[in-house]
Amino acid sequence: MTTQIMIVDDHPIFRMGMAELLNQEDDFCVCAVAENIAGARRAIAEHKPDMAIVDITLAGDNGLDLVKEITAEKLCSAVLVLSMHDEAVWAERAIRAGAKGYIMKREASESVISALRNIREGRLHVSPNMMSLLLDKFHVNKADNQGAPTVDLLTDREIEVFRLIGSGLPTREIAEQMCLGVKTIGTYRDRIKQKLCIKTGAELIRRAVLWTEKEHFERED
Repeated sequence: MTTQIMIVDDHPIFRMGMAELLNQEDDFCVCAVAENIAGARRAIAEHKPDMAIVDITLAGDNGLDLVKEITAEKLCSAVLVLSMHDEAVWAERAIRAGAKGYIMKREASESVISALRNIREGRLHVSPNMMSLLLDKFHVNKADNQGAPTVDLLTDREIEVFRLIGSGLPTREIAEQMCLGVKTIGTYRDRIKQKLCIKTGAELIRRAVLWTEKEHFERED
């Protein structure tokens, strides 16, 4: 029996490549693609996919909001989050949102196929690298549980703002990209500073840049 897959990603070339990969498999068929949450809703209503592949960063949306919606309303049997974002931060959040698996885009295509088959059979799936990162994170936290607060304290929205700050975007551009008001972004900045014990705007930018660069280098490894 062929499993019908929906791909939700804001990069057309990636959608095309992933669809071509999956359609080569006898047990998978891509029935729909979308670039944002609104498009995904329409695709689900029309095509009734069995499973969904969702990126975290969509066109004006947070993919985890879609994962939560799909899970809460049981719109698909399982969701795999496939993203370029740091597993150590986002994989746990994706699983909490309801995803059955998380895999980095840099992983080999065979890993995507394996992940889909695993979650179709009811198993959770994370990449081998994620397991290593989780173990490293556990040991670091255990050895230094009195250290500075980490980004794990931030909500999904807050960490997205933090990432965009670290990418060098000013408040107004962050607001436009996230389709939110400037004052709302200011509120998120204040919450981030409070949770991470940051006193100044300059320190917020410095911390955000360091974290974003670390995330980038880990993706390149």
